[in-house]
Amino acid sequence: MELEVGNRSGRAKQADVLVSRVAAMALLFLVGGCATTSSTQGSVRLGVVDSQKVLNETDAGKKAMGSLNSFMKNRQALIELEEKELKRMEDDLIKQASVLSANAKKDREEQLRRRAMEFQQKVSDLNREVQEKQKEVLEAFREKVEKVVAKVAQQMGLLVVIERGRAGSTVYNDSSLDLSARVIEEFGKEAH
Repeated sequence: MELEVGNRSGRAKQADVLVSRVAAMALLFLVGGCATTSSTQGSVRLGVVDSQKVLNETDAGKKAMGSLNSFMKNRQALIELEEKELKRMEDDLIKQASVLSANAKKDREEQLRRRAMEFQQKVSDLNREVQEKQKEVLEAFREKVEKVVAKVAQQMGLLVVIERGRAGSTVYNDSSLDLSARVIEEFGKEAH
């Protein structure tokens, strides 16, 4: 006797049996695939590159980060300047509050509110600019890295190169697979 869940038709039960069989076959295939993979491991050549290390240790990476940092400092200075002006306006209002008429005080408060809203909008706009610049600079550098990695991989006869640390995709790799030093060296050659 079979237990029924709701009013399942015979076709639904057949589909469940089929899914179970397919899952079992897939499991057998995976187990068998793992066994054959270990025997052919020598034929698969792969490497790993640490893009962050390449960014930090190459002249091109340092130049890209310098450009980005300069851009960010410029935007930060604009924010700080605007923030000081806003603080000055607020301090003036506090100092003069007892001397101002009710209408004048209300006008100054409204002016301060508008200026604060404009400041918040400007901060958002500048943050967006920084994010766009960061994306632009890092994408351009990434394209250079990919070209150099492809060149090194071809020289070494590698079939696959995995990026270390990107979104946590590489948990572990043997250090003998790390191409970062070769990529950094190749960047140096291309710069000269």
